[in-house]
Amino acid sequence: MNRTGSLAAAALGLMALGGVARWGWPSSSPALDCEPSAVRIREGVAVCGEGASPTGAQALALGLKLDLNTATEEELARLPGVGRSLARKLVEAREAQGRFSSWAEVDAVSGVGAARLETLQAATELR
Repeated sequence: MNRTGSLAAAALGLMALGGVARWGWPSSSPALDCEPSAVRIREGVAVCGEGASPTGAQALALGLKLDLNTATEEELARLPGVGRSLARKLVEAREAQGRFSSWAEVDAVSGVGAARLETLQAATELR
């Protein structure tokens, strides 16, 4: 076999290996067999069932929604499109009025607007 043939065989072999790896890893099945709201933290590991509720940073890492009424300024600032300034305003408004009981109250915070309200609704919840 000449040099071109050897390179072609090696390229095909690498493509086949990549296809096998792509087919088997990573798995598309969920890592945990429970609803996201049932995920708990036990000894630093996410599990279903007994354990502590994920903190804000853990919830973000797990792709869970933050509780807008308990999230810290730092946690809110990590959300896309929020930033430190709006996070501070949200925490200050929450402290001044107690808890947010509706999305209209959140929308009334200076700097929220329609687009950011949509972002907040996607990443947080009012508990």
